[in-house]
Amino acid sequence: MRRFYIALSLLLMGAGMLSAQEVAFEEYDLDNGLHVILHQENGAPVVTTSVMYHVGGKDRTEGRTGFAHFFEHLLFEGTKNIERGKWFEIVSSNGGKNNANTSQDRTYYYEVFPSNNLQLGLWMESERMLHPVIDQVGIDTQKEVVKEEKRLRYDNTPYGSFLTVLGKNLFDKHPYKDPNIGYMKDVDAGTLEDVEAYNKKYYVPNNAVLVVAGDFDIPSTKKMIQDYFGPIPRGADIVRNYPKEDPITEQRIANAYDANIQIPAIGLAYRTPGFRERDAYVLDMISTYLSDGKSSKLYKKMVDEQKQALQVGAFNIGQEDYGMYLVFALPVGETSLDVLKGEMEEEVTKVRDELISERDYQKLQNKFENDFVNSNSSMEGIANSLARYYMLYGDTNLINKEIDIYRSITREEIKEVANKYLKPNQSVIINYLPGEKTEF
Repeated sequence: MRRFYIALSLLLMGAGMLSAQEVAFEEYDLDNGLHVILHQENGAPVVTTSVMYHVGGKDRTEGRTGFAHFFEHLLFEGTKNIERGKWFEIVSSNGGKNNANTSQDRTYYYEVFPSNNLQLGLWMESERMLHPVIDQVGIDTQKEVVKEEKRLRYDNTPYGSFLTVLGKNLFDKHPYKDPNIGYMKDVDAGTLEDVEAYNKKYYVPNNAVLVVAGDFDIPSTKKMIQDYFGPIPRGADIVRNYPKEDPITEQRIANAYDANIQIPAIGLAYRTPGFRERDAYVLDMISTYLSDGKSSKLYKKMVDEQKQALQVGAFNIGQEDYGMYLVFALPVGETSLDVLKGEMEEEVTKVRDELISERDYQKLQNKFENDFVNSNSSMEGIANSLARYYMLYGDTNLINKEIDIYRSITREEIKEVANKYLKPNQSVIINYLPGEKTEF
């Protein structure tokens, strides 16, 4: 069961990263709308080049889910000047590494090279933006890759569909109701014309941010950026107008089944504000208070003292438009899910009704301060943070000042926010049970 806890933890982490010691940067726009951020640090001969596109799983039409994740794979197929299947070979043969990932809100590509290969990294990302080869061969190949990923990570992994169940039951209208990876019938149905239109709409410079972080010379780098990215045509402005969700006013109960598990799980789920809102930062602190570490309230009570749960956790799952807050547990022995539900609700109720102690409040502040000091310890992490804060938060300097938001949160505010979002009548109870798999 520890494997489930670790896997779920990795899936749920992502929105609460803090910033490290002062990060200096320069930012500017090209004429085509591409935003550029430069962070120079010459301590080691390594440089990261990255591009984040403001397109994620939520950016789709009905019947065409999963396109952003599909594109994450497709845009490694090749370009006009990079032979099909050679992308990773070029990177590794030049001493680098690269990867990409997609969320519901953005897609992120990056390379890490020895600093003498910065030009190669910039050229490759400009090729991805300007000259991708999008044809039926690549589409068919990557459809199979995505299907296999879904089978491995979701269909055949214990508790692999938990997040899918969470989104489906917290959202009725917003695209967050559907999984980031999409439904395979939708991926299969996508035509060459659909894929070309998606690329033309979203993979344009005015919907992207380029970050260079590490050991480089600023004037020569600016010239390379202009040479490689400047000629790329600006795309049409993107308008997003996703439906608003009606408030949840009565507790819902949802049952889902997973043939890969023998031990059930239960989750208390709540719809919360998007991660730009101050309340989302408060919810980060509440989740840390409830379940971060063995001295946290839920773990100490349900795992150590009462020995009712194998694992218990609380997560504030940050997203751009709405967040998801989850408290979950796996039972020990014959402990019923109803018992776990009651114990978890009792601790959430305490946060709503009582001020946390001064001692616990100081522990929280110390924890967030420590995270602040230790985060952004690599060029990869700094590049990601710079791109994310600009693209999704609209304020690149949050990399340096986000800690001040956490410092300013009071005990009274913690109680107020818990009382605002974490009420029983605003919750969804998810019983995740062994049995024939629920299909999505």
